[in-house]
Amino acid sequence: MSEQSEVSSPAVTFTAAAAKKVAAMIEDEGNPNLKLRVYIQGGGCSGFQYGFEFDENLNEGDESFVTDGVTLLIDPMSMQYLEGAEVDYVEGLQGAQFIVKNPNATTTCGCGSSFSV
Repeated sequence: MSEQSEVSSPAVTFTAAAAKKVAAMIEDEGNPNLKLRVYIQGGGCSGFQYGFEFDENLNEGDESFVTDGVTLLIDPMSMQYLEGAEVDYVEGLQGAQFIVKNPNATTTCGCGSSFSV
């Protein structure tokens, strides 16, 4: 019997565009210890919504994802909804924003900031 090696991909993708924007925001804040925390909370027009905030602390159970030296944090409760998601930053006709491309969301609202599973 031959052993199969399993190729592991990150549970969440933190894009270079998002990391670049976060790095610029951290520089503006003047605190190199900041990390971007993404979380899920109840609410929004579809049942759940994404939240973003800066945090200096890595809490017990947090997952961390590093891209270009910038850290994205996700708490364990939110991680179950974000498994396989991509956190990106886009600039377009509707403005500039962080977006979450979430394969677990069965429906999303028009603004893209809330979802249901």
